[in-house]
Amino acid sequence: MNEKYAYIYILTNKSNNVLYIGVTSDLKKRIWEHKNKVVDGFTKKYNIDKLVYFEAGENIESAIEREKQLKNWHREWKFNLIKAQNPEFKDLYYDIL
Repeated sequence: MNEKYAYIYILTNKSNNVLYIGVTSDLKKRIWEHKNKVVDGFTKKYNIDKLVYFEAGENIESAIEREKQLKNWHREWKFNLIKAQNPEFKDLYYDIL
């Protein structure tokens, strides 16, 4: 993990039926915050804390642009993106520690 990058990430819940797309410059810290329900909001309310996809952007601006692009995708496209790299919807958080 290179902290100079910004990261786009996708989280889901235990049953893999709700998706959340976010962006951060500190992926480990941000996912830890989701897992520990530190911030009130959508992910806390719907218990979304399983990291199933992430990619690095060159900088925060490009990461935000990519986040907006993914948020506009059809649900099926998002699931296909995840399945291409993580077909079993494994929690990738433990791989980035």
